[in-house]
Amino acid sequence: MINYIIRRLLLVIPTLVGITLVTFVIVNLAPGDPAQFQSQGIMDPEVSIRIHEQLREYYGLDKPIHVRYAKWLGKIARLDFGTSMSSDQRPVIDKIKERLWPTMSLAILSLLISLIISIPIGIYAAVRQNRLFDRLSSTILYALYSIPSYVMAVPLILLIAIHWDLLPFQGMTSDNYDQLTNLGKAADLVKHYTLITFCFTYGTLAYYSRFIRQNMLEVLRQDYVRTARAKGLTESNVVMRHAFRNSLMPVVTLLGMMLPAIIGGSVILEVMFNWPGLGRLFFESMMSRDYPTIMALSFITACLVLVGTLLADLSYPFVDPRVSYD
Repeated sequence: MINYIIRRLLLVIPTLVGITLVTFVIVNLAPGDPAQFQSQGIMDPEVSIRIHEQLREYYGLDKPIHVRYAKWLGKIARLDFGTSMSSDQRPVIDKIKERLWPTMSLAILSLLISLIISIPIGIYAAVRQNRLFDRLSSTILYALYSIPSYVMAVPLILLIAIHWDLLPFQGMTSDNYDQLTNLGKAADLVKHYTLITFCFTYGTLAYYSRFIRQNMLEVLRQDYVRTARAKGLTESNVVMRHAFRNSLMPVVTLLGMMLPAIIGGSVILEVMFNWPGLGRLFFESMMSRDYPTIMALSFITACLVLVGTLLADLSYPFVDPRVSYD
């Protein structure tokens, strides 16, 4: 196991270098740069050009792209994400810390709700294949999965938040949050989390329910499940101890990608709901061509994907004792 972990960790380094190299080149070759955005409001053309050139030199944008990448890579090796090129000129790590919890809390909450609901639905639908519950749940879940989250967000905002005024949809807390009691603060957070959490959750809930159902159906057709039934074991024992446990291998693989996928897909929803998270920070950084912040967020997302994949691989022996890395 130790040797396997060491080999996987050694593979992480070239993988990260490749991901960051491609991202760095694409971002820096995109039209516009921070100097252009900061100097375009100056009315005098000569002054604007002069300030633009000075800002490019200040940010190091006048240097070749391979020199800038090598410099950035050296900082990342020291876990230094640099300073933001936006107007606030703050350390990138401070901006990420401020936005980390709103996005992580959404991702964790969405993950828990998806698992709690999708696993029972998937198991029961597989056991009741082609019956009323299976057909009804399939229809509803396929319909939900076919609707993009940003499309679903529009009627929810228009009807529930604006027309009926039942729930807020802007920000994480209300303006008077600090003046509320502890119970009032909790209720305020629940109200603000409701709409955006639903938009984050329903698609993954539908997908994982169908995924678990399909894996369960394949396992329920195996010979050892028929043998377990022939021995007189109860149906619940057969389903949970024999079938469900042996269907977890592909589910664990999928779970390893859930958290980075949720974080990576939060850009549009966080902008729509004015949510102060990493997705909105990424959007703002893209619009202002804040290269250090864009690269830092891309690097963190890539790390989450690699760590999630590694944790999923390490979980296989616990799910299936036949798997061993020794």
